[in-house]
Amino acid sequence: MNDGMVIIPAIDMKGGRCVRLKQGRAEDETVYADDPVAMAHRWEDSGAEYLHLVDLDGAFQGAPAHVDFVLRIARELKIPVEIGGGIRTEEQLARYLEGGVDRVILGTRACEAEDALQRLVDRFGAGVAVGIDARDGFVQVKGWTETTALTALDLAKRMERLGVKTIIYTDTARDGMMRGVNAEAMAAMCDAVGCSVVASGGVTTAEDVRALAALERKNLSGVIVGKALYEGTVTMKELLCI
Repeated sequence: MNDGMVIIPAIDMKGGRCVRLKQGRAEDETVYADDPVAMAHRWEDSGAEYLHLVDLDGAFQGAPAHVDFVLRIARELKIPVEIGGGIRTEEQLARYLEGGVDRVILGTRACEAEDALQRLVDRFGAGVAVGIDARDGFVQVKGWTETTALTALDLAKRMERLGVKTIIYTDTARDGMMRGVNAEAMAAMCDAVGCSVVASGGVTTAEDVRALAALERKNLSGVIVGKALYEGTVTMKELLCI
């Protein structure tokens, strides 16, 4: 495997529970557990080196809704965690980072206010990551409810120029659909920028992770795995052996 590519289990929180959505649709959810904190411990105990948290209510409402859960997970786990969903202000970002979160993922704001993002990157450095969610190569915002005319690659280049160190790139057409990864799009993203890229969306089997590793892109630093782990089509043990 790409020596630097970390397997990152995802915990998507909605209504205080662990869920997965199909293509980000709020009405199309599957509940997998009632306790996000217990689930976080489960993934850590399974060998995860990093954890990806998503505040789905925050993403749809435009303001964090699961702060207490996130900070508790960050406090109790030994491994680092990142959080995305609804984070819009410097105060919200600071609360997470000061509470022990390793990285905060900004999405909509990164598209809409580059001057504000620049200030955040200047203040928090690598603690700021940008989530680029795209469908057919075009950026989607506001919980994937709006598609822009901006391409994912152009946005990524702009983010890198601002000093962003990590981009989480999600193919929204694949997310939660169990149809495999878009390796071609991930390769194009890694070639477009020099910063770290984390792949997200579509991992269904160990072969999908092998396909990403086979790209041999040094800046492909991680892959987020969600529904496949919950559905049991792949296990952490399998992935960690790749």
